[in-house]
Amino acid sequence: MADQSKRWILMTTAQTPTNIAVIKYWGKRDESLILPINDSISVTLDPDHLCTTTTVAVSPSFDRDRMWLNKKEISLSSDRYQRCLREIRSRANEVEDEKKGIKITKKDWENLHVHIDSYNNFPTAAGLASSAAGLACFVFALARLMNVKEDLGKLSAIARQGSGSACRSLYGGFVKWNMGKNDDGSDSIAVQLADEKHWDDLVIVIAVVSSQQKETSSTAGMRECVETSKLIQYRAKEVVPKQVADMEAAIKYHDFPSFARLACSDSNQFHALCLDTSPPIFYMNDTSHRIIGCIEKWNRAEGSPQVAYTFDAGPNAVLIARNRKVAALLLQRLLFHFPPHPDTDLDSYVTGDKSILQDAGLKDITDVEALPPPPGIKDNIPALKYMGDVSYFICTRPGRGPVILGDESLALLSPETGLPK
Repeated sequence: MADQSKRWILMTTAQTPTNIAVIKYWGKRDESLILPINDSISVTLDPDHLCTTTTVAVSPSFDRDRMWLNKKEISLSSDRYQRCLREIRSRANEVEDEKKGIKITKKDWENLHVHIDSYNNFPTAAGLASSAAGLACFVFALARLMNVKEDLGKLSAIARQGSGSACRSLYGGFVKWNMGKNDDGSDSIAVQLADEKHWDDLVIVIAVVSSQQKETSSTAGMRECVETSKLIQYRAKEVVPKQVADMEAAIKYHDFPSFARLACSDSNQFHALCLDTSPPIFYMNDTSHRIIGCIEKWNRAEGSPQVAYTFDAGPNAVLIARNRKVAALLLQRLLFHFPPHPDTDLDSYVTGDKSILQDAGLKDITDVEALPPPPGIKDNIPALKYMGDVSYFICTRPGRGPVILGDESLALLSPETGLPK
């Protein structure tokens, strides 16, 4: 190793997307290894709009492992962080940086400490899979820093031990998490079904109903559901296997009607399991239910699904439109029913891919105020509006997997101190 008296710091910065399951993972057969009771399938979201950025640094001057999340220092003592750190360290290899005169041997890693700084550009612990992006980025960045040679499949098995759905965030596009059968979890890994370009017609609009941390964490909710729900094992054994096979076919053949029916059905079944838990768990709220009502009425009126909806463990709606034209109509409907306050800037109310706003012909708040009632609402039935019920919308699309950011100016840690900038 380079002279310990030198204050050298070696850093890596990664960016990893979040993912939204269209066939849900809910329930573990092994709590410590995070082994699921069923397969799941997800869509990776464009990291330009929803991602975690993580900088990891190593230096002989660091006296302990430390981590910061969204500008606040947090403890690394939890089992999920320690498991991932232990697994990555055990696979570390020699690293050499000739420019900085640094050479770290495989054995050196046992005595070196790391600093980790992580930032989510979307709400944390609000049901938008922030832990999936966060733990995937944690593992991916550390693996690159420590020159771990494992492929993404093996890394997904490590990320899974930090947060189950994190294994799916190591790939872009459409991803399947195989539940596996081995007791050690070695075959419980993620595999890519198709990349983000495979079905690039799809447009995703997320209604952030609440960015507050949810009352019941996914971990606690899952455990209580497995212990008390009479329906959960039936879903895992009888329902999900066919839904997974059908969803794989729908993705492969761009079959949107089947994709939408499966995604909506699976989301509703998942929340039915939460209601079947004792005491019942309420992740959705009245606004969530109103959004479902809007989509169901529209899909029925069209005779074929135009939009799929899915809700993770939270009230926020993930709406998947079959193409850009439908996405523009979807945004018009959503803004009619859930308009911003008059003093709200439309630019901050609709974030992400703002070109969808242009497709919808909406330039500012006056355009929203002038929106007519959506087709299908009879004149003698007043169209209801729920101003303030949605915090904001994110427009996005299926996206790529994790990447290393080579630009040092994007690092979250200072190259001089190894502390947050």
